[in-house]
Amino acid sequence: MPDTVLFDLDGTLLPMDQEKFVAAYFGLLAQKAAPRGYEREALIRAVWAGTAAMVKNDGAQTNEQVFWADFAGRFSRPVAQDIPLFDEFYRKEFHRARSACGFQPAAGGLIRRLHAAGKKLILASNPIFPRAAQEARLQWAGVDPALFSHFTSYENSHYCKPNPAYYAEIAEVCGLDPANCLMVGNDAEEDGAARAAGFPVYLITDCLINPRSLPLDFPHGSFSEFIDDISALL
Repeated sequence: MPDTVLFDLDGTLLPMDQEKFVAAYFGLLAQKAAPRGYEREALIRAVWAGTAAMVKNDGAQTNEQVFWADFAGRFSRPVAQDIPLFDEFYRKEFHRARSACGFQPAAGGLIRRLHAAGKKLILASNPIFPRAAQEARLQWAGVDPALFSHFTSYENSHYCKPNPAYYAEIAEVCGLDPANCLMVGNDAEEDGAARAAGFPVYLITDCLINPRSLPLDFPHGSFSEFIDDISALL
């Protein structure tokens, strides 16, 4: 039984159709930013470009620094003065995107059981969002953020999935032996990359993402099957 369990969020603890969620998220973000003069399509292009820059991050800066440097370079306006507006969005309006997500009623109970069993829990959601957005989506999933000892967010991370360095950074920051951990996710490439950093992997298949048809040569199953598998070890 692993000492530490790392969980992905979107599609793992929080079922979702990615396209539906992204459409709702960008719609809300565009509404928030419009009064400051951000045109919808230009804003969306800039967010995607900033996200791509984070995915390519070489570790020299935090993902937050990389995102805002790229984002600001795409506008002829002092973007820095608007960062508090975007921070407020993730604390407030972002919660309305919950309607675009599903719900796994067993997620909260599983996290509570693992915590009660003395397992260290880490939220290993791709750190392209601020911490406020990570905590919000955990709450949508019916999971208490306080049960996690560490979150990855764009403020504290220097890499993104599927870079194995993302997982190595978690191990270093949290003082983990990857061999005594388990990474639970739903993306064959992004979450499967943990294995290159020495982490065993379990893939939840309810919202499986595998566009490249990579071989699922590690344990996998539905959320209910995962509960059965890990419960046998508790």
